[in-house]
Amino acid sequence: MRDQILRISGFDVDSTLSTTEGLNMFWAKPYDLVLIDVEGVSGIPDAEHICSEIKTAQPGQRVAFVCNWRVAIETDCPDEILRTEFDPAAFVGGVREIFNGQR
Repeated sequence: MRDQILRISGFDVDSTLSTTEGLNMFWAKPYDLVLIDVEGVSGIPDAEHICSEIKTAQPGQRVAFVCNWRVAIETDCPDEILRTEFDPAAFVGGVREIFNGQR
């Protein structure tokens, strides 16, 4: 649903539910920002893995995790953490802040 919110807000979005497919998409073309939706503490290892792969391949790539506060305090891999309890306006605002260099 977050990808649809970003599309409606004017962003060009590619999305997948698969870590493997996400990495393949990353290798296939450049991205201004990679958002990784981290669902629960159990999702942290996969999120950190994909983040590490991306940052190792392209250290300058901007990466942000989208997660709740509990997950946010247990990881520090990405450049940014968008903490959302599913507030669409705050989510879009956070993404815009990243693009505008305000975060």
